[in-house]
Amino acid sequence: MKIVIVKELAAGERRVAGTPETVKKFIALGAEVAVEAGAGVTASIGDEAYAAAGATVADRATAVAGADIVLAVQAPPADTLTGAKPGAWIAASFNPFGDRARVNTYASAGLEALAMEFMPRITRAQSMDILSSQSNVSGYKAVLDAAAEYDRVFPMMMTAAGTVSAARVFVMGVGVAGLQAIATARRLGAQVSATDVRSATKEQIESLGAKAVFVENVKGIEGEGSGGYATEMSDEYKAAQAELVSSHIAKQDIVITTALIPGRPAPRLISDAQIASMKPGSVIVDLAVEAGGNVEGAVAGEVVVKHGVKIVGNRNVPSRVAADTSALFSRNLYNFLSAFWDKEKNAPVLDEEIGNAIRLTQGGKVVNERLL
Repeated sequence: MKIVIVKELAAGERRVAGTPETVKKFIALGAEVAVEAGAGVTASIGDEAYAAAGATVADRATAVAGADIVLAVQAPPADTLTGAKPGAWIAASFNPFGDRARVNTYASAGLEALAMEFMPRITRAQSMDILSSQSNVSGYKAVLDAAAEYDRVFPMMMTAAGTVSAARVFVMGVGVAGLQAIATARRLGAQVSATDVRSATKEQIESLGAKAVFVENVKGIEGEGSGGYATEMSDEYKAAQAELVSSHIAKQDIVITTALIPGRPAPRLISDAQIASMKPGSVIVDLAVEAGGNVEGAVAGEVVVKHGVKIVGNRNVPSRVAADTSALFSRNLYNFLSAFWDKEKNAPVLDEEIGNAIRLTQGGKVVNERLL
Protein backbone atom coordinates (compact mmCIF):
# COMPACT_ATOMS: atom_id res chain seq x y z
CA MET A 1 0.00 0.00 0.00
CA LYS A 2 1.72 3.14 -1.21
CA ILE A 3 0.53 6.47 0.20
CA VAL A 4 1.81 9.66 -1.43
CA ILE A 5 1.81 13.21 -0.05
CA VAL A 6 2.06 15.72 -2.88
CA LYS A 7 3.16 19.34 -2.95
CA GLU A 8 0.30 21.84 -3.29
CA LEU A 9 -0.03 23.55 -6.68
CA ALA A 10 -2.84 26.04 -5.95
CA ALA A 11 -1.72 29.67 -5.77
CA GLY A 12 -1.17 30.81 -2.19
CA GLU A 13 -1.69 27.35 -0.68
CA ARG A 14 0.93 26.89 2.05
CA ARG A 15 -0.49 23.82 3.81
CA VAL A 16 0.57 20.20 3.32
CA ALA A 17 -1.54 17.04 3.69
CA GLY A 18 0.97 15.02 5.69
CA THR A 19 3.45 15.65 8.50
CA PRO A 20 6.31 13.56 9.91
CA GLU A 21 3.89 12.60 12.71
CA THR A 22 1.33 11.11 10.31
CA VAL A 23 4.04 9.59 8.09
CA LYS A 24 5.25 7.55 11.07
CA LYS A 25 1.69 6.48 11.86
CA PHE A 26 0.99 5.35 8.28
CA ILE A 27 4.22 3.35 8.23
CA ALA A 28 3.22 1.75 11.55
CA LEU A 29 -0.02 0.62 9.87
CA GLY A 30 2.06 -1.17 7.23
CA ALA A 31 2.04 1.38 4.41
CA GLU A 32 4.91 2.70 2.32
CA VAL A 33 4.95 6.52 2.24
CA ALA A 34 6.42 8.80 -0.43
CA VAL A 35 6.55 12.59 -0.17
CA GLU A 36 7.07 15.00 -3.05
CA ALA A 37 10.22 17.06 -2.49
CA GLY A 38 9.45 20.47 -1.02
CA ALA A 39 5.88 19.54 -0.07
CA GLY A 40 6.16 20.79 3.49
CA VAL A 41 8.51 23.76 3.13
CA THR A 42 5.79 26.45 3.32
CA ALA A 43 4.38 24.72 6.43
CA SER A 44 7.80 24.79 8.12
CA ILE A 45 8.57 21.10 7.45
CA GLY A 46 11.78 20.26 5.59
CA ASP A 47 12.35 17.21 3.39
CA GLU A 48 14.84 15.83 5.91
CA ALA A 49 12.09 15.64 8.57
CA TYR A 50 10.00 13.43 6.30
CA ALA A 51 13.01 11.26 5.48
CA ALA A 52 13.79 10.88 9.19
CA ALA A 53 10.20 9.76 9.75
CA GLY A 54 10.71 6.95 7.20
CA ALA A 55 9.27 8.45 4.00
CA THR A 56 10.86 8.35 0.58
CA VAL A 57 11.34 11.92 -0.70
CA ALA A 58 11.35 12.29 -4.50
CA ASP A 59 10.16 14.42 -7.41
CA ARG A 60 6.45 14.31 -8.20
CA ALA A 61 6.57 11.74 -11.02
CA THR A 62 8.70 9.33 -8.96
CA ALA A 63 6.64 9.81 -5.81
CA VAL A 64 3.28 9.32 -7.54
CA ALA A 65 4.38 6.28 -9.58
CA GLY A 66 2.43 3.24 -8.36
CA ALA A 67 0.47 5.22 -5.76
CA ASP A 68 -2.55 3.55 -4.18
CA ILE A 69 -3.59 6.67 -2.25
CA VAL A 70 -2.66 10.30 -2.87
CA LEU A 71 -3.15 12.86 -0.10
CA ALA A 72 -3.50 16.59 -0.82
CA VAL A 73 -5.02 19.68 0.77
CA GLN A 74 -6.53 20.98 -2.47
CA ALA A 75 -7.07 18.29 -5.10
CA PRO A 76 -4.39 18.66 -7.79
CA PRO A 77 -5.20 18.59 -11.52
CA ALA A 78 -5.77 14.94 -12.45
CA ASP A 79 -3.19 15.11 -15.23
CA THR A 80 -0.44 15.71 -12.65
CA LEU A 81 -1.13 12.28 -11.13
CA THR A 82 -0.31 10.12 -14.14
CA GLY A 83 1.56 7.08 -12.90
CA ALA A 84 -0.78 6.43 -9.98
CA LYS A 85 -2.46 3.02 -10.04
CA PRO A 86 -5.80 2.73 -11.89
CA GLY A 87 -8.57 3.49 -9.39
CA ALA A 88 -6.16 5.14 -6.95
CA TRP A 89 -7.79 7.15 -4.19
CA ILE A 90 -7.19 10.88 -3.94
CA ALA A 91 -8.26 12.19 -0.53
CA ALA A 92 -8.36 15.99 -0.49
CA SER A 93 -10.72 18.96 -0.56
CA PHE A 94 -12.30 19.19 -4.03
CA ASN A 95 -14.76 22.12 -3.92
CA PRO A 96 -17.15 19.83 -5.85
CA PHE A 97 -19.91 22.40 -6.37
CA GLY A 98 -17.57 25.24 -7.33
CA ASP A 99 -15.21 23.21 -9.55
CA ARG A 100 -17.29 20.47 -11.10
CA ALA A 101 -14.98 20.34 -14.14
CA ARG A 102 -12.14 19.06 -11.95
CA VAL A 103 -14.36 16.29 -10.61
CA ASN A 104 -15.16 15.24 -14.19
CA THR A 105 -11.44 15.04 -15.06
CA TYR A 106 -10.91 12.68 -12.13
CA ALA A 107 -13.69 10.45 -13.43
CA SER A 108 -12.15 10.47 -16.92
CA ALA A 109 -8.74 9.62 -15.48
CA GLY A 110 -10.18 6.55 -13.70
CA LEU A 111 -9.25 7.91 -10.27
CA GLU A 112 -11.41 7.64 -7.15
CA ALA A 113 -11.91 11.15 -5.77
CA LEU A 114 -12.72 11.35 -2.05
CA ALA A 115 -13.94 14.83 -1.07
CA MET A 116 -13.02 15.30 2.58
CA GLU A 117 -15.32 18.33 2.88
CA PHE A 118 -18.28 15.98 2.25
CA MET A 119 -17.45 14.07 5.46
CA PRO A 120 -20.81 13.54 7.23
CA ARG A 121 -21.22 15.37 10.51
CA ILE A 122 -21.71 12.32 12.67
CA THR A 123 -20.04 11.50 15.97
CA ARG A 124 -17.62 8.87 14.70
CA ALA A 125 -16.42 11.13 11.87
CA GLN A 126 -15.65 14.19 14.00
CA SER A 127 -11.93 13.45 14.06
CA MET A 128 -11.95 13.21 10.23
CA ASP A 129 -13.77 16.52 9.62
CA ILE A 130 -11.45 18.93 7.77
CA LEU A 131 -14.06 21.70 7.70
CA SER A 132 -14.18 21.80 11.49
CA SER A 133 -10.43 21.58 12.06
CA GLN A 134 -9.64 24.31 9.53
CA SER A 135 -12.56 26.56 10.49
CA ASN A 136 -11.43 26.48 14.10
CA VAL A 137 -8.16 28.15 13.18
CA SER A 138 -9.90 30.51 10.73
CA GLY A 139 -12.07 31.86 13.54
CA TYR A 140 -8.98 32.54 15.63
CA LYS A 141 -7.10 34.16 12.77
CA ALA A 142 -10.09 36.34 11.82
CA VAL A 143 -9.94 38.04 15.21
CA LEU A 144 -6.19 38.63 14.88
CA ASP A 145 -6.73 40.06 11.38
CA ALA A 146 -9.39 42.38 12.79
CA ALA A 147 -7.09 43.46 15.60
CA ALA A 148 -4.31 44.17 13.11
CA GLU A 149 -6.56 46.45 11.03
CA TYR A 150 -8.30 48.12 13.98
CA ASP A 151 -6.52 51.28 15.12
CA ARG A 152 -7.55 50.90 18.74
CA VAL A 153 -6.95 48.23 21.40
CA PHE A 154 -9.29 45.35 22.26
CA PRO A 155 -9.27 45.32 26.11
CA MET A 156 -10.36 48.08 28.45
CA MET A 157 -7.24 49.79 29.83
CA MET A 158 -7.08 51.88 32.97
CA THR A 159 -4.12 54.22 32.60
CA ALA A 160 -2.80 57.34 34.35
CA ALA A 161 -3.84 59.26 31.25
CA GLY A 162 -7.40 57.98 31.42
CA THR A 163 -9.47 54.93 30.53
CA VAL A 164 -9.56 53.24 27.12
CA SER A 165 -12.88 51.50 26.40
CA ALA A 166 -13.02 47.85 25.36
CA ALA A 167 -13.72 47.09 21.71
CA ARG A 168 -17.18 45.80 20.84
CA VAL A 169 -17.02 42.66 18.69
CA PHE A 170 -20.05 41.12 16.96
CA VAL A 171 -19.78 37.60 15.49
CA MET A 172 -22.37 36.62 12.86
CA GLY A 173 -22.64 32.87 12.33
CA VAL A 174 -21.80 30.63 15.26
CA GLY A 175 -20.42 27.47 13.74
CA VAL A 176 -16.94 26.21 14.55
CA ALA A 177 -15.25 29.38 13.23
CA GLY A 178 -17.71 31.67 14.99
CA LEU A 179 -17.32 29.96 18.35
CA GLN A 180 -13.53 30.20 18.12
CA ALA A 181 -13.81 33.87 17.11
CA ILE A 182 -15.96 34.55 20.20
CA ALA A 183 -13.47 32.78 22.47
CA THR A 184 -10.47 34.57 20.93
CA ALA A 185 -12.07 38.03 21.08
CA ARG A 186 -13.01 37.39 24.71
CA ARG A 187 -9.44 36.36 25.52
CA LEU A 188 -8.24 39.65 24.00
CA GLY A 189 -10.57 41.54 26.32
CA ALA A 190 -13.33 42.66 23.95
CA GLN A 191 -17.04 42.95 24.72
CA VAL A 192 -18.47 40.21 22.51
CA SER A 193 -21.95 39.55 21.13
CA ALA A 194 -23.03 37.00 18.52
CA THR A 195 -25.97 35.81 16.46
CA ASP A 196 -26.94 32.80 14.33
CA VAL A 197 -30.03 31.47 12.55
CA ARG A 198 -29.90 28.27 14.61
CA SER A 199 -31.62 28.74 17.96
CA ALA A 200 -29.55 25.90 19.46
CA THR A 201 -26.45 28.14 19.36
CA LYS A 202 -27.82 30.63 21.91
CA GLU A 203 -26.64 28.50 24.81
CA GLN A 204 -23.21 28.02 23.20
CA ILE A 205 -22.77 31.78 22.77
CA GLU A 206 -23.67 32.49 26.39
CA SER A 207 -21.45 29.66 27.67
CA LEU A 208 -18.45 31.52 26.20
CA GLY A 209 -19.39 34.69 28.04
CA ALA A 210 -20.80 36.55 25.04
CA LYS A 211 -24.19 38.20 24.61
CA ALA A 212 -26.63 36.35 22.31
CA VAL A 213 -28.47 38.60 19.84
CA PHE A 214 -31.54 36.75 18.56
CA VAL A 215 -34.86 37.46 16.92
CA GLU A 216 -37.58 36.20 19.23
CA ASN A 217 -41.05 34.89 18.41
CA VAL A 218 -40.65 34.85 14.64
CA LYS A 219 -41.28 31.71 12.63
CA GLY A 220 -38.12 30.38 11.03
CA ILE A 221 -35.58 30.76 13.82
CA GLU A 222 -34.96 27.00 13.91
CA GLY A 223 -32.50 27.37 11.04
CA GLU A 224 -31.07 23.87 11.46
CA GLY A 225 -30.38 22.13 8.16
CA SER A 226 -29.20 18.57 7.64
CA GLY A 227 -25.92 17.56 9.23
CA GLY A 228 -25.85 20.49 11.65
CA TYR A 229 -25.44 23.11 8.94
CA ALA A 230 -27.49 26.28 8.68
CA THR A 231 -30.30 26.48 6.15
CA GLU A 232 -32.23 29.23 4.35
CA MET A 233 -34.62 31.20 6.55
CA SER A 234 -38.20 32.43 6.04
CA ASP A 235 -38.70 35.93 4.56
CA GLU A 236 -40.43 37.00 7.78
CA TYR A 237 -37.40 35.91 9.79
CA LYS A 238 -34.96 37.61 7.40
CA ALA A 239 -36.81 40.94 7.74
CA ALA A 240 -36.86 40.75 11.55
CA GLN A 241 -33.22 39.67 11.66
CA ALA A 242 -32.14 42.54 9.38
CA GLU A 243 -33.91 45.08 11.60
CA LEU A 244 -32.36 43.71 14.79
CA VAL A 245 -28.88 43.42 13.30
CA SER A 246 -29.02 46.94 11.83
CA SER A 247 -29.65 48.52 15.23
CA HIS A 248 -26.94 46.36 16.85
CA ILE A 249 -24.29 46.66 14.16
CA ALA A 250 -24.20 50.46 14.30
CA LYS A 251 -22.77 50.23 17.82
CA GLN A 252 -20.02 47.71 16.99
CA ASP A 253 -16.31 48.29 16.40
CA ILE A 254 -15.54 44.88 14.88
CA VAL A 255 -17.85 42.51 12.99
CA ILE A 256 -16.79 38.99 11.95
CA THR A 257 -19.03 37.06 9.55
CA THR A 258 -18.71 33.29 9.08
CA ALA A 259 -22.01 32.16 7.51
CA LEU A 260 -21.86 29.47 4.81
CA ILE A 261 -24.50 27.19 3.27
CA PRO A 262 -23.02 24.08 1.56
CA GLY A 263 -23.43 24.09 -2.22
CA ARG A 264 -24.89 27.61 -2.33
CA PRO A 265 -23.54 31.16 -2.37
CA ALA A 266 -22.83 32.59 1.08
CA PRO A 267 -25.88 34.42 2.49
CA ARG A 268 -25.71 38.22 2.46
CA LEU A 269 -25.66 39.40 6.09
CA ILE A 270 -24.44 42.98 5.92
CA SER A 271 -25.66 45.59 3.41
CA ASP A 272 -23.95 48.77 2.27
CA ALA A 273 -26.43 50.79 4.36
CA GLN A 274 -25.47 48.83 7.47
CA ILE A 275 -21.78 49.42 6.77
CA ALA A 276 -22.51 53.15 6.48
CA SER A 277 -24.13 53.10 9.94
CA MET A 278 -20.88 51.95 11.58
CA LYS A 279 -18.32 54.32 13.07
CA PRO A 280 -15.33 55.30 10.89
CA GLY A 281 -12.37 53.10 11.77
CA SER A 282 -14.54 50.03 12.39
CA VAL A 283 -13.48 46.72 10.85
CA ILE A 284 -15.47 43.87 9.24
CA VAL A 285 -13.82 40.50 8.54
CA ASP A 286 -15.71 38.39 5.97
CA LEU A 287 -14.64 34.74 6.32
CA ALA A 288 -17.11 33.73 3.58
CA VAL A 289 -15.67 36.08 0.95
CA GLU A 290 -14.53 33.26 -1.34
CA ALA A 291 -18.07 31.83 -1.43
CA GLY A 292 -19.56 35.12 -2.59
CA GLY A 293 -19.28 36.94 0.73
CA ASN A 294 -21.56 37.80 3.63
CA VAL A 295 -20.74 41.50 3.27
CA GLU A 296 -21.79 43.75 0.40
CA GLY A 297 -18.67 45.16 -1.24
CA ALA A 298 -16.21 42.62 0.22
CA VAL A 299 -13.47 41.67 -2.27
CA ALA A 300 -11.63 38.34 -2.10
CA GLY A 301 -7.95 38.87 -1.41
CA GLU A 302 -8.27 42.55 -0.52
CA VAL A 303 -8.90 44.96 2.35
CA VAL A 304 -11.29 47.62 1.02
CA VAL A 305 -12.58 50.76 2.74
CA LYS A 306 -16.25 51.74 2.45
CA HIS A 307 -17.80 54.61 4.41
CA GLY A 308 -14.63 54.69 6.52
CA VAL A 309 -15.01 51.02 7.47
CA LYS A 310 -12.32 48.47 6.59
CA ILE A 311 -13.68 45.25 5.06
CA VAL A 312 -11.15 42.42 5.26
CA GLY A 313 -11.54 39.69 2.63
CA ASN A 314 -8.48 37.48 3.06
CA ARG A 315 -8.39 34.35 0.90
CA ASN A 316 -7.67 30.87 2.27
CA VAL A 317 -7.37 31.92 5.90
CA PRO A 318 -6.30 28.45 7.16
CA SER A 319 -3.28 28.62 4.84
CA ARG A 320 -2.10 31.71 6.71
CA VAL A 321 -1.52 29.56 9.82
CA ALA A 322 -0.01 26.75 7.75
CA ALA A 323 2.04 24.88 10.36
CA ASP A 324 -0.88 24.20 12.69
CA THR A 325 -3.59 23.79 10.05
CA SER A 326 -1.36 21.29 8.22
CA ALA A 327 -0.92 19.28 11.41
CA LEU A 328 -4.69 19.21 11.96
CA PHE A 329 -5.56 18.46 8.31
CA SER A 330 -2.98 15.64 8.27
CA ARG A 331 -4.46 14.11 11.41
CA ASN A 332 -7.94 14.29 9.86
CA LEU A 333 -6.63 12.26 6.89
CA TYR A 334 -4.84 9.75 9.12
CA ASN A 335 -7.89 9.35 11.39
CA PHE A 336 -10.01 8.74 8.29
CA LEU A 337 -7.80 6.11 6.65
CA SER A 338 -6.77 4.34 9.85
CA ALA A 339 -10.41 3.98 10.98
CA PHE A 340 -11.06 1.81 7.91
CA TRP A 341 -7.70 -0.01 7.77
CA ASP A 342 -8.06 -3.74 7.13
CA LYS A 343 -4.96 -5.45 8.52
CA GLU A 344 -5.37 -8.56 6.36
CA LYS A 345 -5.65 -6.56 3.13
CA ASN A 346 -3.16 -3.94 4.40
CA ALA A 347 -5.48 -1.32 2.92
CA PRO A 348 -8.45 0.80 4.01
CA VAL A 349 -11.94 -0.49 3.15
CA LEU A 350 -14.67 2.15 3.35
CA ASP A 351 -18.15 1.48 4.69
CA GLU A 352 -21.28 2.73 2.92
CA GLU A 353 -22.21 5.58 5.26
CA ILE A 354 -18.95 7.47 4.98
CA GLY A 355 -17.73 6.01 1.67
CA ASN A 356 -20.88 6.98 -0.24
CA ALA A 357 -20.92 10.42 1.37
CA ILE A 358 -17.41 11.45 0.32
CA ARG A 359 -16.79 9.42 -2.87
CA LEU A 360 -17.19 11.64 -5.93
CA THR A 361 -15.90 9.39 -8.72
CA GLN A 362 -15.47 5.65 -9.23
CA GLY A 363 -15.09 3.38 -12.26
CA GLY A 364 -14.78 6.30 -14.68
CA LYS A 365 -18.03 7.97 -13.55
CA VAL A 366 -19.24 10.66 -11.18
CA VAL A 367 -21.15 8.69 -8.54
CA ASN A 368 -21.93 11.09 -5.69
CA GLU A 369 -25.67 11.68 -5.29
CA ARG A 370 -25.16 15.35 -4.42
CA LEU A 371 -23.57 15.91 -7.84
CA LEU A 372 -25.96 13.86 -9.99
